[in-house]
Amino acid sequence: MARPPTAAQRRVIEDADPGTGRLRGTDAQLAALVRLGLAFRHPRPPHDHFLTPAGHRLREAGPEPAPAPAAEPAGVFAARVGGAEEIPPGPSRTREVRDAWQGLLELRRMTNPDGATDRPCGWERTHLVRAAALALEAAGHRPEHAGTPGYRVRATPQPEAVAVYGPALAEYAATLEAAGWQCGEYTEARTRARHVLASPRRV
Repeated sequence: MARPPTAAQRRVIEDADPGTGRLRGTDAQLAALVRLGLAFRHPRPPHDHFLTPAGHRLREAGPEPAPAPAAEPAGVFAARVGGAEEIPPGPSRTREVRDAWQGLLELRRMTNPDGATDRPCGWERTHLVRAAALALEAAGHRPEHAGTPGYRVRATPQPEAVAVYGPALAEYAATLEAAGWQCGEYTEARTRARHVLASPRRV
């Protein structure tokens, strides 16, 4: 999200239906929330707008959320892809990951044509690295950090595919398959590094 929502946009978020996350507002307000990543437009008529997982978290934070670090504006959740990232310790991160995963399952239910939650949705197909990383982190796998072994999720030249590196490839593959991804284990020709190649399952 490039900037925090305005007061008017926050009121639209706070007035969302508590069960479904359905939004009511002007066309301009709803379009702005979509641009901010806080709402999405349902692909089927009547094309209502609903909160994304980030929108739900922002609404649940209340009208006056605590200030967030500059690197992560209020309401933004970033799955840990592995590498040199700072990883907030403690139960708050565990809750954030759990809530993000539950929000993603709800997004699948709302946006997959048949309401299925056992396979990735359109958002995941356009955010492959973050989606795969969230599935891994939500299952309890640790990302690589500051010399500590763990998973690393990286983009690949192949369409709709990510590469996952780390010390527990079979476990990563099992987790992603359970989350609706297709996986195979491969060796890179140039570096000989073993990795899991994962793609969102379509059926």
